[in-house]
Amino acid sequence: MRSIIWLVLLFVVAVVAASTLGRNDGLVSFYWSGWRLDLSLNLFIVGLLLLCFALVSGISGVNSLIGLPARAREWRLARRERAAQSALREALAEFLGARYGRAQKAAQRALSIQDSSPEMPPDPELRVLAHLLAASSLHRLQDRARRDEHLQQALRQPRRPGLPRVADEGAQLLAAEWALDDRDGPRALRLLAELPPGVARRTQALRLRLQAQRQLRQPLEALRSARLLAKHQGFSPVAAQGLLRSLAFEAIDATHDADQLRATWLQLEMSDRRDAYVASRAAMRMARFGQPEEARQWLRPFWEQMQDLGVDGRDQVARALTQCLPGIGPDWLQRLESAQLAYVQEPIVTLAVGAALAERQLWGKARRPLEQAAGHATLDPACRRLAWRLLARLAREERDEPRALRCEQAAAAVE
Repeated sequence: MRSIIWLVLLFVVAVVAASTLGRNDGLVSFYWSGWRLDLSLNLFIVGLLLLCFALVSGISGVNSLIGLPARAREWRLARRERAAQSALREALAEFLGARYGRAQKAAQRALSIQDSSPEMPPDPELRVLAHLLAASSLHRLQDRARRDEHLQQALRQPRRPGLPRVADEGAQLLAAEWALDDRDGPRALRLLAELPPGVARRTQALRLRLQAQRQLRQPLEALRSARLLAKHQGFSPVAAQGLLRSLAFEAIDATHDADQLRATWLQLEMSDRRDAYVASRAAMRMARFGQPEEARQWLRPFWEQMQDLGVDGRDQVARALTQCLPGIGPDWLQRLESAQLAYVQEPIVTLAVGAALAERQLWGKARRPLEQAAGHATLDPACRRLAWRLLARLAREERDEPRALRCEQAAAAVE
């Protein structure tokens, strides 16, 4: 297409030239000090064009000759800039290849090229990236003093006005990550607290905050951070549920008395308190602190909705109840018997019902569920031993010492 356009233009020029210059009947005369020079119009136009072309070429040549030093200087600067960029790319490639010593040297070479060329235009982004690459490499090499020096130099670099300080945010996140690697949780939290609100809500910042809080044994704060991470889809649903549950366990296990456990329970989110695993853990902990009645209150909603828990949830709730039986009231009997009828194939539920009946001294009703639980091979040894001990107690209540002895021997033999 371009060649066709040039061909059309050539024809237009030819037509114009033929129509204006074809007859060649014009005359141009020059007078100077009694001399006269006559030229045809065509010759004059051709000569004028050649003269203009010569003048333009001459001026361009002079300008090129005069600007040669400046262009040579620009070429040298461009060459140095390309060398610095090449060194920075090499540093990144070496760092990703786990050759940290070479990466640090390449980043330092990029900085040296910039330092040795003061006439080069400033490139703050290149210097910040070079410092961060050098600091990251030194961190892997366990050179903390030089690492911190490069980090501070990266943070002190001037920025172009109007541009966001993205590199500073990255440097602070890296510094927090390095503090965690150094097992310095307080410093990591301090660095994360200095981040702008928008940056502090990013997934990486939340991950670092969670790690720092877990290092410092702050399970309640870590639970809040983990919940934010789960909301931002920082984990898969299954992993998020497991992490939240384990952090709630840590918070419960860190309590030392009933008042502290009660305060921790109230600080948990409603979704955590509705988790059968968390509630069972808290109830067992409260029972150890001598408050079985309050522990049973935490378990009561789950026993009223056993069909919604699933096999594992019912297992946890039933195990917890076996440790919260002292002082159990008659209001529990109906729901326990209903659960036994509904889940007769689940031995842990049968054990919980039998143990509750034994606590209420309803020995006649307690015998059969306890015998079923004690003879169930899939039940774990601790629960089977409990069933045999309760059967021994029942036998003594009936003044059947030989049977009580056999039950105790069976409990001792469970492995």
